[in-house]
Amino acid sequence: MKTLRRMLLVLTLASVLAGGVTLAEPMATEIPPKYPVPEYVTALLDVAVKELGYQEMAGVTKYGQWAGDPKAEWCAEFLCWSVAKVDEQLGTNLLHNAYPYYGGTNTGRDWFIKQGRYVARTGFIAGWGTQWYTDSGEIIEKNGYVPQPGDWMFLGYFGDGNTSHVAMVEKCVQEANGIMVHVLEGNNPDRVQRATYPLDDWRIMGYGTVHDVADLVLRMGNAGLKVKALQERLILIGLLEEGGETATYNQRTSDAVKDFQQMHGFTTTGIANHQTQRALLDYVAAWRTDHAEYWTVDGSL
Repeated sequence: MKTLRRMLLVLTLASVLAGGVTLAEPMATEIPPKYPVPEYVTALLDVAVKELGYQEMAGVTKYGQWAGDPKAEWCAEFLCWSVAKVDEQLGTNLLHNAYPYYGGTNTGRDWFIKQGRYVARTGFIAGWGTQWYTDSGEIIEKNGYVPQPGDWMFLGYFGDGNTSHVAMVEKCVQEANGIMVHVLEGNNPDRVQRATYPLDDWRIMGYGTVHDVADLVLRMGNAGLKVKALQERLILIGLLEEGGETATYNQRTSDAVKDFQQMHGFTTTGIANHQTQRALLDYVAAWRTDHAEYWTVDGSL
């Protein structure tokens, strides 16, 4: 019996090596969203899915016509048009608020950066710096962020730091060879279609996110809501004068950051890096606890 079992094992291995037996492929598994999917995102994906198959005619699209340029390179126009349709359906004001209205290179990505809702695939934004997760403080590793439904994925095809294309994330799927990002996109090459990209695809520059999931290094010249939030914390603890929340990282902000760094024995660079911002969050939390006069009471209680 032992001899027979050995013979069967040898024959089975030989059959596999010869291609005679097909081993089952590992099943692809959809990755559940880490964050809640808002109603407007579900509606937006539904609108975009219903456009699948729409094709440009002689370079003209209804999305370009809607945006005022019938022959526009229309990947961004398709997404913006879809957002506008959701606004009509739900009575919302998503365009200009949750998502940008744009059609030019880099404009959409830069809008998300200023809104504080952009995650670079590499975890580093040129001109700004390293990124980390807002909730945990953990540094975002290269290819570490798994995009969420409704995120906009920005791609660059030439390695020059400029965006060339934009698509909207529908879902992410764990496959045998890694995570695949499933998107809805227009103008690739001439119609609305579904496409998939490996999470580590070099062309992916980053994601404009539905949720505020990441913080980043702030320095002189930066502008946006993340800078404003930093300034508000510095004002609260008395290191920046009232009215200093300009949303632009100016000399006064840099000096206030230096003062905070000096208080904590950090290197006084005036750059609000990971160490400085996490320490400031903890300091502000403790400060609020010690200053009951700033507490607010819910009148319904």
